[in-house]
Amino acid sequence: MTIKKTPLTDCYIIEPTIFEDERGYFYEKFNEKKFEELTGMNGHFVQDNISKSSYGVLRGLHLQKGEHAQAKLVSCLEGKVWDVAVDLRKDSPTFGKWFGVELSADNKLQFYVPRGFGHGFSVLSETAIFAYKCDNFYNRESEGGVLWNDQDLQIDWKLPLQEVLLSDKDKIQPTFVEKNF
Repeated sequence: MTIKKTPLTDCYIIEPTIFEDERGYFYEKFNEKKFEELTGMNGHFVQDNISKSSYGVLRGLHLQKGEHAQAKLVSCLEGKVWDVAVDLRKDSPTFGKWFGVELSADNKLQFYVPRGFGHGFSVLSETAIFAYKCDNFYNRESEGGVLWNDQDLQIDWKLPLQEVLLSDKDKIQPTFVEKNF
C-alpha cells in the first residue's frame, strides 16, 4: 500500500499493491495498522456503506457535524467516479479548498476524507458502485452540506451541467458563505 498526500491537509490517496497473474489479482484493500503508521490518522471504521448510481448522478456535498462527524475512506468497486473533498475546517490552512480524484474499479484507488470535510462524487461511467467506510455512525440530525455548484468553490465535477442528476436535498443545500463555518 502506498499513501500519497493531496493538496488538502489530512486528505490522502491510497494506492494498493496489486498481485496479479493469469488467475486474476489480489490486493489488501485496507490495513488499519499500516494506514495509521503511514498517515498518523485514526484508521478505525465502524460502518460500511455502498451505493449504486447511474451516469450523471452527483451526490454531495455532504458531511456529518459535531459529535457525529465522520471520516470516510471511499472507493469505487464498479465503474468510475470523480470524487471531491472540500476542507470545511475553519482552523485549517486549506479551509475552503477542494481536491478531486478519479476513483475506478480499474485503478482501485481509495481516498481518505477526514472529519470536517464536505464530500461528494459524480458518476462518470454508465453505472458505478461506490463504497465508503466511516469512522462514526450516521446521525440524521447531524447532516450538513454545501451546494454542489457553489460559485465560491468552483468545483469541476467533470460532467456537462445539463447531465447532472441531483436529489431534492442536494438541490437546496446552503452555499459556502451561507454555511458560515
